[in-house]
Order: sequence, then structure tokens, then C-alpha cells
Amino acid sequence: MQPLSHIRVLDLTHARAGPTAVRLLSDWGADVIKIEAPPDPNTSGRGILGARRGPDEQNLHRNKRGLTLNLKDPKGHELFMRLAKDADVIVENFKVEVKHRLKVDYEAVKAVNPSIIYASISGFGQDGPYGDRAGVDQIVQGMSGLMSITGRPGEGPMRVGIAISDTSAGMFLGQGILLALLHRERTGAGQWVHTSLLEAMMCKIDFQGARYTMKGEIPEQQGNDHPTSTPMGTFRSSDGLVNIAAPSQRLWQRFCEALDARTLFEHPDYQRPGDRINNKVQLNIDINAVTEQFTTADLVARVNAKGVPCGPINNIGEAFEDEQVKHLKMMRAAPHDALGKVNLIRSPINLSAFPPDDEFRSAAPDAGQNAHEILTDLGLSEDEIGKLRSDGVI
Repeated sequence: MQPLSHIRVLDLTHARAGPTAVRLLSDWGADVIKIEAPPDPNTSGRGILGARRGPDEQNLHRNKRGLTLNLKDPKGHELFMRLAKDADVIVENFKVEVKHRLKVDYEAVKAVNPSIIYASISGFGQDGPYGDRAGVDQIVQGMSGLMSITGRPGEGPMRVGIAISDTSAGMFLGQGILLALLHRERTGAGQWVHTSLLEAMMCKIDFQGARYTMKGEIPEQQGNDHPTSTPMGTFRSSDGLVNIAAPSQRLWQRFCEALDARTLFEHPDYQRPGDRINNKVQLNIDINAVTEQFTTADLVARVNAKGVPCGPINNIGEAFEDEQVKHLKMMRAAPHDALGKVNLIRSPINLSAFPPDDEFRSAAPDAGQNAHEILTDLGLSEDEIGKLRSDGVI
């Protein structure tokens, strides 16, 4: 038993943002039924995230059961409503007009299940000037201002290397679903929960955004330097690069002590935090002159020994092979009928009452993989299931 083992979720999502929200629920025990259209025999079977048995799809859709359902067919719609009647949560990321055309919108579901938690994710919100637009991660990275503060000064805007608006919106929607479930436990009332990629990124802009909302300041690109504190950035070693954070007076002193940099510590232009900020360009040059005398490993050891944050700049493989990452067991196997055990990335949440399992319950299902057991549980006979299959409903 896990925290959400009593929760049934119908997952109508596709792409990345919606599945990220559902993954939060499935990882913590919810019975998630992934509902998608029956595969088109004229296509390659590859979706926007690649092949179903590829890394992206497997990591997003683990711990789910699969059902294909043609929602455009009256029989398919009727089956969906039967499932919705007993569900706790429905998650979707259709365009607004699509879910209404398919008659699977909140009001339609609420009519058969007043206590439903209906969760929606979109590019720009459920209404407003852009409410009918499709939204994808990079478009929203640009519109939110994120790209304008990412990258080196003078080199133009730069996208963040991960789908940050997708994953952030998914995380916020997952939190909203949990809030709605808590509210329903107290009141019995369901509700519509929704967010968007744009709302998520306007929130994630965080203190740079607050500099504008409070003072009208428009932050600019800072490259690998922190926008308001120094030294806090990337510096050269003799064999690569490291990140160092020593902005306070105490950390600055300890950093200089770690590298025997007395001249740097006693420099008249670097005596106070404000002095270091005002002279950041020359300070970075002088710090590099010191740090490049040491290897990355030596810098990491020396500086951390003084309590000053310092770390290497790893590639993805090096990150997963890092001893702390291995200690945290961020890779977890998932059993797959055809692929065997596949290694995926575990939830970063740790609950003391629920020690982590050695494996995920299952890898991502193939399209419609669990149709028979789901529909049998719904009360359909073998003949009825066979007819739905032959008619292309499932």
C-alpha cells in the first residue's frame, strides 16, 4: 500500500506536461489507466516523444495500465463515461475545443461524477487571448522571458536544455491535484484543477520576475554567473571547469583560505560583498588565475573541506555515475514483458513511512495492453470485448 493506492486515475494526456503530472500520482500508488486512441495502422507507431518502447515514453508512463478507446465513437464515449463514474481523478491536456467536441470536458464528467477531480493542462490557459493556441515548451520559454535571461551577455537568447515549462507545469498540476484530493476528503466536493505552461514559467521566473513586479527592473543575461551574488559561478581548473559559491563574507574568507589565496583576500577592491559585486568582471579574472592552478578534483576537495559549495560540471553520464547519485539510487528498474528490466529515473520524493521499492510496479504499457482486464473489471463479457475490438472501438 502506498499513499495513493486508493485513487483511480484516468489519464488522457499526451506529450510531456500532462504525463509529468500523472507520473507523480502513479509513482505513489494510484491506479492509472492510460487512455489513448487505437493505433493507426498507417503510421509508424512513433509519437511526439518517440517510440513507445523508447526511453522517453517508458520514463513518463511507467506504473500505468493501458487502454485504447475511440472517444469519437458513441460506444467508446459511453465506455469512458462508465469508467469516469467511478474514477477519482481525470487528467487531460486537450485543446479547449477538442475536449468539448469529444464531450469529455469537466461539466460533462461532473454530470456523472460530481466528486471528480478534473485536471487540465494547456499551453496558455483555458481562456483569454491565447486560450485557443497550442503551446509547446520552447515557445513558452521564449514568451515567458526565460530565454532572455539564459545564456551569455551579448550572444542572444538561449533555451534551457530541458523541457522546463513542460515539466514545471506538470509538477504544479500534480500538486494541484493533491490539494484538490485533500479538499475532497474534508468536504466531499470535487473540482476543476488547471494550469498552463505559461503560468508555470511566469511563476518559475521567481526572483527575477519579482524584480520586475516590485521595482520595474528587467534582468538580463548573466551567463554562468549568479545574477545578484558573487562570486557564484563557473571558474577554470587546470583540467576543466568547476562551480563555486562563496558570496558571503564568511564563505569568501574560507574560499581564499582553502586555496591559500591571501593576495586575493586582501585585495582592496574585494573587501566587502558590495565591492565584489561592483568589481565582478575583474574579480572573476583574478579568481580564475588562482583556480586554474588546481585540478577539478583538488578544487572540489579543498573548497568543500572549508564548507564552501563547490562541484564539478558533469555530463549526463558522469552525473548518474556520481557516488552520491548512486547512493541516492536515482535509477530504478522497471519490468517490461518484451524489454526485460529497463532502468528509469525514480521520483525525488522520499517519505519515511513508505520506504522505496527496489523496482517500479511496471514499465510503460504498450497501447491497449491491459484492455481485457480493465473492461472485464468494468463488467463486460468476452463477447462484448471482442465486438468492441472488431468494431475498432478499442
